Amino acid sequence: MPAPALARHLAALLPSQCALCHAWPAQRLCAGCRARFARPQARCATCACAVPEGVARCGACLRQPPPLDGCLAAVDYAYPWAGLLAQFKFQGDPSWAAPLARLMREAPGAAQAIAQADLVLPVPLAAQRLRQRGYNQSLQLARALGAGPRLQAGLLLRLHDTPAQSGLARTQRLRNLRAAFAPEPLAAPRFAGRRVLLVDDVMTTGATLHAAALALRAAGAGSVGALVLARTPPRHD
Repeated sequence: MPAPALARHLAALLPSQCALCHAWPAQRLCAGCRARFARPQARCATCACAVPEGVARCGACLRQPPPLDGCLAAVDYAYPWAGLLAQFKFQGDPSWAAPLARLMREAPGAAQAIAQADLVLPVPLAAQRLRQRGYNQSLQLARALGAGPRLQAGLLLRLHDTPAQSGLARTQRLRNLRAAFAPEPLAAPRFAGRRVLLVDDVMTTGATLHAAALALRAAGAGSVGALVLARTPPRHD
């Protein structure tokens, strides 16, 4: 086993410091930091952006309803979660999946959404990035959510690689993702009337999740929702 991988393996087995406050709680994110940095907040029911208390849907979703029936997020994509996600996503540390998935399960409505889903599908990663990274961070999170046999990683396919989406505007993301997803052909009948829950790490503009949802709806899914770890606050230009 390579030295970095061995170090990560040992770190997962041994008591560890909280990554944020450096206390020794024998877990990577202590209860105090979760309470401080992952406070529940009111979010739009269909895009998960923060909204005032008592508001069900944001103005953007009222004007143009998205193809998702619901969307849940645990935290905003900001300090400290952006840095921890970078370790998980880009620095080869899949051991972050379990503590980050715990945050997702603790989000209001998340446990119910997981329990009610017929199929739990991680958003597939582009093949080139999967080779570079060595794992799909969305699949790692989905496994750690505890969906059991309802987790079906191979049912949603990514048909072609797309340019890196980071930093792109929504219109460019949508253009890149046009026809990017499709159900596995032999499994397409399994979507008929099913309640599908998509799992991803970050929702920025929603373009990726919307493209996946449209493909699932075309295959006959009865409803499509999403659960993400972090939601990037929308820009107000």
